[in-house]
Amino acid sequence: MRSANRKPRTFLGRLPLPERAVVADALRTETVGGMVLLVAAVVALVWANTPASDAYVSVRDFHFGITALGLDLSVAHWTADGLLTIFFFVAGAELKRELVVGELRHPGTAVLPVVAAISGMAVPAVVYGVVATSMGGTWNGWAVPMATDIAFALGVLAVIDTHLPSALRAFLLTLAVVDDLGAIAVIALFYTSTIHLPALIGAVLGLALFFHLHDQRRVHGWYWYVPLALIIWGLTYASGVHATVAGVAMGLMLRTTRDGENGRRPAERITHLVRPVSAGAAVPLFALFAAGVTVSGDTLGQVFSRPEPLGVALGLAAGKVLGIFGGCYFAVRFTRARLSADLAWADVIAVATLAGIGFTVSLLIGELAYPDPADAEHIKAAVLVGSLTSALLASLLLKLRNNKYRRLYEEETANTNADAIPDTNGINEQDGPAGQPPDAGPQYPNAAQSESPVGRHWWTGVWRRRRLNSSA
Repeated sequence: MRSANRKPRTFLGRLPLPERAVVADALRTETVGGMVLLVAAVVALVWANTPASDAYVSVRDFHFGITALGLDLSVAHWTADGLLTIFFFVAGAELKRELVVGELRHPGTAVLPVVAAISGMAVPAVVYGVVATSMGGTWNGWAVPMATDIAFALGVLAVIDTHLPSALRAFLLTLAVVDDLGAIAVIALFYTSTIHLPALIGAVLGLALFFHLHDQRRVHGWYWYVPLALIIWGLTYASGVHATVAGVAMGLMLRTTRDGENGRRPAERITHLVRPVSAGAAVPLFALFAAGVTVSGDTLGQVFSRPEPLGVALGLAAGKVLGIFGGCYFAVRFTRARLSADLAWADVIAVATLAGIGFTVSLLIGELAYPDPADAEHIKAAVLVGSLTSALLASLLLKLRNNKYRRLYEEETANTNADAIPDTNGINEQDGPAGQPPDAGPQYPNAAQSESPVGRHWWTGVWRRRRLNSSA
């Protein structure tokens, strides 16, 4: 029975030390990967819009592979079905860890990101449908604006951030984990046209062997798992199911229990090794051969005049922010979920806008939803327009929030009398003479402690939250 005095868990509060270490590790790699991804996208756009565009098309469409196995694929196809499997493997492993030992294992902390992610996928799809059908279009591309590109988003955040709370990054990461699960489910359920049953059975048996060796027998050695993973991938591709689903399935099978009393969790260790390959090579190479859209007045005109591309662009730029912010607001309003006291709703709006960058997975789903190259070209242009709009708006909002936090930090750390204790001058204006907090009472029961350095730091935190909430 739940205790009546039990406080609801606060999502975006201060994470435990192991959680902070995992988040910091992910941010270091994904932020650098976001920069590499941005460079790859720019190179693709420049290459596709110069006199060397014929060379770009030739490289992108060059076929190689094992014809006898049905794997004679183009370079673009290999990056989409092959390299992105690595990205989805990391996504599956991160999801497994969050669900078993991370913040999502607690219902109280899982409610907010799950509701935000689900509404952040549903609302863009609805926006797409309303826009496209009202203009005489179809629902074919409803899933394109659902995804968030975490690497690209973190790259933008890294350029802006100096004083923003780390809780915002943690929120973006957790949201992206749930978002990736939704994208995986959409690809598996809605973009599988035909099933080749023998190959599918073979892939399932391969996954069972993977689980047996890794989880039951605890066999170590990459030379066991890499060949097995390649076989599972090949069978999944041959079955008709999108091959990236194989990466997710293997990621979800990684163990999250420690090897020995002081050992590291295999899911964390393997993800730590594979993530640089995913963020630094697999995703940027996919972007290089997927983002090469011919930018012209006609192409941009098609984005704003044709129903499906306009639905995609508005779904990313408007649907994402409405869905994520609305999901957070209603979760806090009607459930026990709570935001951190150090954050304001303006911060959530900024991050929700940033989540409208749907580059990598949106491009992938766009290729699956529109196999015709001409239609796919317009959808890719819409993804670029929607993502760029979201990135610019988010940069502006995050810059404003960063300036706010910087001013608060400077006021908190000001020490004009050199007494080793911050002046926290905002208290002087709001609550009395410098160095004297308000009288202790039921509203501020710890105010009497403020004569000590510890008490002063406590009151600085209270003051900051009051200033933040009153000036958001």
